[in-house]
Amino acid sequence: MALASIVSTKTERRLPTKYALDSNLFIDALRNPDDEARLLMFHERYAYAEFLSAIVALELRAGAKSPADAAKLQRHLFAPFERRGRVFAPSYATWKTAGAAVAELRGAQLTRAFYNDILLAASCREHGVTLVTRNAADFERIRRVLRFDFVTDWPAL
Repeated sequence: MALASIVSTKTERRLPTKYALDSNLFIDALRNPDDEARLLMFHERYAYAEFLSAIVALELRAGAKSPADAAKLQRHLFAPFERRGRVFAPSYATWKTAGAAVAELRGAQLTRAFYNDILLAASCREHGVTLVTRNAADFERIRRVLRFDFVTDWPAL
């Protein structure tokens, strides 16, 4: 076997895909038993590759309607990711990248949630994480100006 083929075989190996879930998947799971079942199946199958975005944590915590709901979020969602060191946040450079994307999309009406989506996309790109979301329209729009990976279907469950 030629040295070039040995080298290319070794360098072509891919690390497992890292995943982060968008807020909408957690919210859907709270509202719908079928979505909750899919979320639990995803956790079982992909726990080794699952990360929590600080932006998603912000959105979910902001949506907690009571201190008791906030405590449940901390105990059942945030704490397990925190204990395992599986939380990621955007760096200063990524904030600037997100700002450039906002500037390119400036002609469109941008909501606060859309700003969060741009920052989430840029942060996923920075950390090499594939975003799992149901929000295809917004993330397709973002991907026109910022390259990152996302999927709109659950990975193979």
